[in-house]
Amino acid sequence: MIKGVNHTMIELHETGNEYYERAILIVKPEYASVQRAILEDEARKMLKEMDIPSAMKAKTGKLKSIVMLLCAAVAGGLVTALFCML
Repeated sequence: MIKGVNHTMIELHETGNEYYERAILIVKPEYASVQRAILEDEARKMLKEMDIPSAMKAKTGKLKSIVMLLCAAVAGGLVTALFCML
């Protein structure tokens, strides 16, 4: 909690990002006098460009690694079975 400090804040209810429903941004003091519409447009652009959250990336990365490992194991088993038949 910050006491005794005034900040200009922008709250966006429609972020345009599939992962985030709402965003609250604190504007730097030197840009506090800029028109609110300009600040909101820039905030929306930034939020639309945001990628998947890192925690979700880690989960999909682990799943991809497991699938690749299983594919390699199956391919190795098939090659071994092929050589045993010859």
